[in-house]
Amino acid sequence: MPKHLVISTSGNPDSNSRRMGRAAFAHLQKKKLDCDWVDIREMDLPLCDADKCYGVPGSKKLSAAIESADGILIAAPVYNYDVAAATKNMIELTGSAWEDKIVGFLCAAGGHASYMSVMAYANSLMLDFRCVIIPRFAFATSGAFNGEHISDKKIDERIKQVADELVRFTKALRS
Repeated sequence: MPKHLVISTSGNPDSNSRRMGRAAFAHLQKKKLDCDWVDIREMDLPLCDADKCYGVPGSKKLSAAIESADGILIAAPVYNYDVAAATKNMIELTGSAWEDKIVGFLCAAGGHASYMSVMAYANSLMLDFRCVIIPRFAFATSGAFNGEHISDKKIDERIKQVADELVRFTKALRS
């Protein structure tokens, strides 16, 4: 049975991308699937320096979580027309743990113009680590949220679709 992982990469305690990740995680749990949650905000992760950063306990724990998963959803904020630097740092810290994973994205941004921002990360994961990228992702702006809740039903449905696609791809490629 494939194992799934949802990772929140936002440092913001009031993060909309984390809300999206939590919604996907709850959807996977409701289906009684093997799924874990990681919030890098709760980990003591260093900046990647290509040296001692890999031996830090937080880096080791994150690498182990990624290594043990077959399919991963990355919930990431978009700042300044790009996925947040913390997401790239996470990938740099964990490197080869990403090899041959199925990966999907859940992104929250301030405006609609950034909807293609995830492509640089997707390309990097595909080329560097031979990840299979789910061609459907969820992208939401602040208008999709009402406080702690996702108020846009289309976004809520899209998050579930991405989570379902993660399961479908993972089952198909791992069987």
